[in-house]
Amino acid sequence: MTRTRPMVGLDWPDVERILAAGIAEGEATFETSTPTWEAFDAGKVPDARLVAVDADDRVVGWVAASRVSARHVYRGVIEHSVYVDPADTGRGVGRALLDAFIDAAEAAGYWTIQSSVFPENQVSLRLHESAGFRIVGRRERIARSTLGPHAGHWRDTLLLERRSTRNGHDTP
Repeated sequence: MTRTRPMVGLDWPDVERILAAGIAEGEATFETSTPTWEAFDAGKVPDARLVAVDADDRVVGWVAASRVSARHVYRGVIEHSVYVDPADTGRGVGRALLDAFIDAAEAAGYWTIQSSVFPENQVSLRLHESAGFRIVGRRERIARSTLGPHAGHWRDTLLLERRSTRNGHDTP
């Protein structure tokens, strides 16, 4: 059984390990190395940062988000990433994380959640679409991969978004 809880600094070794696996696999990110905990912590909003743990309290996945802009008008817009330990894929971890993340983001007042996903990452696309995200655009040849099976190749990403049904509907 998977449950979610807020991410804390002590989770970093597991979060970093799972991120490193995503980097190595080549279908999750353009990143080439993991950041330090301090850099990760400084770049992610604290009110929607979660880990998934199994029955033994082992971290099996995580989700976190960054603000898309420092401008006040975009204060309710975040871009998230969700990662699952490769040993735990297909067990509902991603869905548990995404559902809990959406609840936390809405409780914190965010009105738009975005993500960029490689078109080849069909598992992530299906997960996001089942959670109410929609494809709003395709960024063609947005960047060149430097690691994994796509090293040296230009890659597209799909821009996904989920609009809150609770936030962002008031009149200014």
